[in-house]
Formats: sequence, C-alpha cells, structure tokens
Amino acid sequence: MPRLQFQPAARYAFATEMPIEPGQINEGGHLDNVQLLALVSVARTRFFTWLGYSVLDVAGHAFFVADQAVQYRSEGQPGEVLRIEMTPADLNPKGFDLLFRVSAAQSRREVALGKIGLVCVDMVSRKPSPMPEAFSQRLCAD
Repeated sequence: MPRLQFQPAARYAFATEMPIEPGQINEGGHLDNVQLLALVSVARTRFFTWLGYSVLDVAGHAFFVADQAVQYRSEGQPGEVLRIEMTPADLNPKGFDLLFRVSAAQSRREVALGKIGLVCVDMVSRKPSPMPEAFSQRLCAD
C-alpha cells in the first residue's frame, strides 16, 4: 500500500496552540499518535467555535467525522507547544474536508499533516443532510 502524502495548504484560515502534556508521551519518548489525534479533535472544536458555531449545533445540524488521515513528519517532543492550523477544502453539498498542519510553535518544525472528512448530519433524523447555506458561505469566506 502506498504511503499517505500530504502537501501543506497554501493558506490556513485558523490556528490554535496547545502544549504537549506529560501524559501524552508514549513509551518511545514522543507524542503518542492517539494523543495527536485528540489534540487535532480539540482544534476542530475550536475551529467551529471560531466560525461562531458548535460542532453539534450548526443551525440544527451536527458535523460528524467521516474519515481522517494523517501523515507524521516528525516527533512531538515533551514540553513543546504545538500550533495546529486548519482550513476547509473540497466543499460538497453534505460536507467538507478540514485540512490541518501540526507544527512545533517555537521552531515551526512540521509534526504532522492531514485531513478530516466531515459530514453534515440532521440531528433529528441522524442522517446526512445538506449543509446550512449560511454555514457554507462562512466556510467559503475564510
């Protein structure tokens, strides 16, 4: 199977920073892969808040993770602060991709690149549904 390869986006609309905590370090002495995904999940929630929404309430809809892929580029080190940048891409009527880059905030060394596929879900029927127009427009504005 070919390895995943991502290229950084030309521009990221949103950024947030989070420290690597001692409990997030694995036996190899670096940021655990599951912990990196947890940090990216927190950043995703912050992205929606930055847009003025909640992942569970975008005009009565929620956004669920349909898929996620990550390419690790270097080790996240104990005590580092990570900068997680995100930008929407590949919008379609029922969802979009959220591209992300994780880097060490001080040195700017890339730690990971990836994407999260998000699908819009009507919370009453719990089925995929078209994204609210105001939300789609907000995504395109950034």
